[in-house]
Amino acid sequence: MDTPEQRPPSGAQWTIAAAGHEAVIVEVGGGIRTYRHDGVDLLDGYAADELCPGCAGQVLAPWPNRIRDGRYTFGDRHLQLSISEPARDVAIHGLVNWVPWRLLEQSADAVTVGYELPPTPGYPWSLRLRTRWSVGPDGLRAEHEVTNTDVEPAPFGFAVHPYLQLPGVAVDDLTMRLPARSRLQVDARLLPIAVTPVTGTDCDWTGGRRIGRATLDHTFGDVIRGDDGGSAVDLAAPDGSAGVRIWADHQFGWWQVFTGDSLTGERYRRSVAIEPMTCPPDAFRSGRDLITLKPGDTWRGVWGIRPGA
Repeated sequence: MDTPEQRPPSGAQWTIAAAGHEAVIVEVGGGIRTYRHDGVDLLDGYAADELCPGCAGQVLAPWPNRIRDGRYTFGDRHLQLSISEPARDVAIHGLVNWVPWRLLEQSADAVTVGYELPPTPGYPWSLRLRTRWSVGPDGLRAEHEVTNTDVEPAPFGFAVHPYLQLPGVAVDDLTMRLPARSRLQVDARLLPIAVTPVTGTDCDWTGGRRIGRATLDHTFGDVIRGDDGGSAVDLAAPDGSAGVRIWADHQFGWWQVFTGDSLTGERYRRSVAIEPMTCPPDAFRSGRDLITLKPGDTWRGVWGIRPGA
């Protein structure tokens, strides 16, 4: 009897490479599994035979982070999402991170993948998602498009979940510069209850400083933008000999930073998840920076990672 061919838990694997940069994009979730420059892993990814841990490299849509009780109202509809994080009784990280995406285009240095999100009882709108992943002299680049293919307006938010690292440098020893003026205060379920300024607090990384023993699973807002309207977060080695930058365009007004303290085994505080988000947690309920996609409308956002800080 023939033995069925073993498929990786993350499905098909597509490798792209150029100018010393290499990344692996995966079928399940359409996300990124690895990214390295000159053989140095700047993304804390996972093995081909491993189930994606801690949402590493996943695309989060049509909402990022958590929705309280999975319940929300949009227009005259009262909707209930499936509870995907039972311990906190929340719906977390959207609907597209564990589904198979399709390969649409492929070249040596770029791959485009897509997914057609069908209406469901908890999210009764259809969306068309496309992501073009590419590498080149400027590092890794991700270009996202999401189109409302439904006949009614749809609520929408977007984020990605990469874990950044500098091999050989502990999280405690990393220097982080985070251009944000405020952060969300959260309850025991990690759901927002207030917004407070970071100035004068231990959550102010605007000038860049060592992470130390800080335990972070925080949402930062009021980002300080550059001339192009975007923003960037930098991690650097203590002596400045190495660094990595994650940047995002003007569509992303929030950053989530997670030092991995709730992860287990070897992944405990091994890297820092730095997530560009279009809206904060629970935006389907609060409406804060929630995007309403009209029928036929397309949202576009771009972010990337590059060596050096």
